[in-house]
Amino acid sequence: MEVGQRNGSGRSTLSQINVTPLVDVMLVLLIIFMVTAPMMEQGVEVNLPEVSDAPGLASSKEPLVVTVEKNGAISIGKTIIPGPDKLMPVLRQIMEGRKDKEVLLQADRDVAYGRVVQVMAAIKGAGIDKLGMVSQPPEPAKRR
Repeated sequence: MEVGQRNGSGRSTLSQINVTPLVDVMLVLLIIFMVTAPMMEQGVEVNLPEVSDAPGLASSKEPLVVTVEKNGAISIGKTIIPGPDKLMPVLRQIMEGRKDKEVLLQADRDVAYGRVVQVMAAIKGAGIDKLGMVSQPPEPAKRR
């Protein structure tokens, strides 16, 4: 019996599958994966606000602030941490009972970039979900 021929009951048989919708769906999925793949790279994620018009952040409780001083010394509040390798276990212990894992990093502008990245890596390694950078608004321009 040939395609499209009627059998004895009056119905025609269809023996071909229409692949056009399947190709359309596959092309859409390919485009979606091509667009989203570059965004899946791993790294240290830091969202810095614009400092000129940034309002203060309101918080129900005091945030944990890690400070890197000009000489490279690291501290949490008034407690001095010997180095970035000792920072991770201290942060894990502090964050054990906290529901919201958020840390603010305050670094002097003259600290070496490598030192700040070491501290950021230690913070992320401690399992901190959110890492914010503390900045201050620029000073008004002095008039001559």
